[in-house]
Amino acid sequence: MSKTANTLRDNDARLAELLKSLTEGQWAQPSLCTEWTNHDVLAHLVVGYSATLSSIATATLRRHGSFDQANSDMARTLAAQRDPQALIDDFIALTQQARGVGRVFPRRLLLGDHVIHELDISCALGRDCTIPAAVVAAVLDTEVRIPNPFVRASARARGLTLIATDTTWSHHHSGGPTVAGKAGFLASVLAGRPWALRHLTGNGVAILASRLQPSQEAQP
Repeated sequence: MSKTANTLRDNDARLAELLKSLTEGQWAQPSLCTEWTNHDVLAHLVVGYSATLSSIATATLRRHGSFDQANSDMARTLAAQRDPQALIDDFIALTQQARGVGRVFPRRLLLGDHVIHELDISCALGRDCTIPAAVVAAVLDTEVRIPNPFVRASARARGLTLIATDTTWSHHHSGGPTVAGKAGFLASVLAGRPWALRHLTGNGVAILASRLQPSQEAQP
């Protein structure tokens, strides 16, 4: 098993424990991922580990070729069918044996997806980030270095110097405008979450803000 796969497995185990701590009322609250509730976000994590190519294709065709809309529909449909506890059980089982696209999707991108969605939930609830610094740093490395067809993080980071103020992580571009802030907020903004912009400072924040467009960006 690769180092990234091990990191994903360990982080998913930690994430599962956090998910178990949410109350019924908290699951119904809106997350920081566009119009999804925390329950919808959890369903999305299960979809990402289990959806088949045929089900994704069918949902996308139904939405006239919009993968974003199809992705949203699949998450909401599953959330309507299964309560949070059942979905947590599904998620734990799938971390041990993924199905469908979950078996082949790059582990780096899955790690990023799970970390960003954890922030979508925990920050919406006003909880402190408990994601290990090394995990968030790994997500930031992926965001700035690896083009992702679902999340345009590398394009948003282009030409900017990014500095995490709570870890040793940084990404330098010679002469590039600077954006500084906690690693989780940097990762969230690069993933398309404008809510975290207010937590960032530097002469590059306005540039980064201009690169954000209204988008679900709740994939894969």
